[in-house]
Amino acid sequence: MTEGNFVDYVKIYVSSGKGGKGSSHLHREKFIEKGGPDGGDGGRGGHVYVRGNKNLWTLFSLKFLRHVKAGHGGDGGSSRSTGSDGEDKYIEVPLGTIVKDKETGDVLFEITEHDETKILAKGGKGGLGNWHFRNSVNQTPRYAQPGMPVEEVDVILELKVLADVGLVGFPNAGKSTLLSVLTSAKPKIADYPFTTLKPNLGIVSYKDFQSFVIADIPGIIEGAAEGKGLGHYFLRHIERNSTLLFLVPADADDIKKEYEILLDELRRYNPEMLDKDRLVVISKSDMLDEELKTELKAQLDKEFKGTPYMFISSITNQGLSELKDKLWKMLNVEV
Repeated sequence: MTEGNFVDYVKIYVSSGKGGKGSSHLHREKFIEKGGPDGGDGGRGGHVYVRGNKNLWTLFSLKFLRHVKAGHGGDGGSSRSTGSDGEDKYIEVPLGTIVKDKETGDVLFEITEHDETKILAKGGKGGLGNWHFRNSVNQTPRYAQPGMPVEEVDVILELKVLADVGLVGFPNAGKSTLLSVLTSAKPKIADYPFTTLKPNLGIVSYKDFQSFVIADIPGIIEGAAEGKGLGHYFLRHIERNSTLLFLVPADADDIKKEYEILLDELRRYNPEMLDKDRLVVISKSDMLDEELKTELKAQLDKEFKGTPYMFISSITNQGLSELKDKLWKMLNVEV
């Protein structure tokens, strides 16, 4: 999937169908000049649904969709015949999609399971035919109900990537390289900041045919919580990860300081982020000899009290097997 095909934010105008009119028909046939009321009911207007589809990974299929309108209900007919129901419309979305009211910003609902279906705009109810209004006083009512009007709403569809582990780090920290060696994903990799402009997902194969999903999130910079750099375009994708993997390169000027900046950006965006399990990974550790690594470990043992950390190298595969084991244990710890 190219970066241009990763769409995680779309706006759509949605309109249900209006209900059909009830009929005010009076029964007529040969030898029966003044039959009673036999007007049928109008059909229901079509609903607009949102349905989860596990085979979709982005909102790209909706990128150029500006309007979704369901069909109108048919009018009632004679002989108490009911009008046809309007055609329902379905908007297929990937799992993890949030639906918001564009005007108020309120979250209407979210879709997290395959085939989960929610009504976004309810079709208008069909009007009752004059058959329903007959009584002993008025035996030939010549009126019927109109159908209920359409329901209209402007919505925002926003995708929050569903992944078990989120890779968090500054630009060029080695997140894409790590994803490419842990999974079969093929993210864009280059030696300059902001190579990754959209989240990349990969499936990590583990022992006994088990697996978990890891997401490479575009790099954070200071001020991201206020929208600087890629800002909110990536931060919302981290919200659904149960475990956060902080990637800091071994050649960083101050490993603890980089980690604290990353942590502070998450806290300022959403304090609940700090409740997630965290693991600090020192990448590019093939650049360190044993003496440097020993000194760094002694320093980090003092600085990372209570926060687990480990050294890896995506180039030499150093520590990757241990990293998989650690992540698996963190994801499957019994509460």
